[in-house]
Amino acid sequence: MILAAGRGERMRPLTDVCPKPLLRVRGQALIDWHVGALAAGGFTEFVVNTAWLGEQIPVHFSTQATPRSHTSVPKPLSFSYSHEGLDFGGALETAGGIARALPLLGELFWVVAADVFMPGFVFSGSAVTRFAGSGKLAHLWLVPNPPHNPNGDFGLAADGLALNLPDAPNQPQFTFSTVALYRAAFFDALPFGNPQGVKAALAPLLRRAMDNRQVSAELYLGAWTDVGTPARLAELNETSLPTSGAP
Repeated sequence: MILAAGRGERMRPLTDVCPKPLLRVRGQALIDWHVGALAAGGFTEFVVNTAWLGEQIPVHFSTQATPRSHTSVPKPLSFSYSHEGLDFGGALETAGGIARALPLLGELFWVVAADVFMPGFVFSGSAVTRFAGSGKLAHLWLVPNPPHNPNGDFGLAADGLALNLPDAPNQPQFTFSTVALYRAAFFDALPFGNPQGVKAALAPLLRRAMDNRQVSAELYLGAWTDVGTPARLAELNETSLPTSGAP
């Protein structure tokens, strides 16, 4: 699932006429970098949630071929949509949006936000296999803290457990990259398919599951940018593409 429903307020005026996932980085729409990387890993069935200017996203995918960052994908790509804007008048926040899309998803699935740029990340089948055998409800990829999030989001234990450390400022914490694997059961606190369109944030669900030792994590040290401001977008377009990134 690719999260693409946000308004992108901090990206205005660019997002007044273009949804943030379709803003271009180094010649491609932001969302296309994820589609290409997932497809290169063998994941070719996509669910995309939409809200602000969401009608542009299906048009985008209906009129273009496989993203050129990965041109050797053997299987055709398929897209399904959860149109939160049409159904409820706006975005349902992250957990609410994922819960709404559950009928379109499998028992295990990737999630990534369309507005992060991480060109070296590998979406691998081996990661899914490890997660499937772990018994955990979620597995997160964390990154070193960027300047705009210096205190991080979650801790990481030596045994690979993600840690909820809200009152431990002296313990190392890292930033959640938005990339994760989930089991559908992670969202059991919300009605399946979220028929009422309940808005729900993801962080409280993650912290509760961390307290129950149900979330694992690992650190990703490749290039990663939260493309949250016009300045960050401009900086990406002014710099060259990293040659590699290690998960």
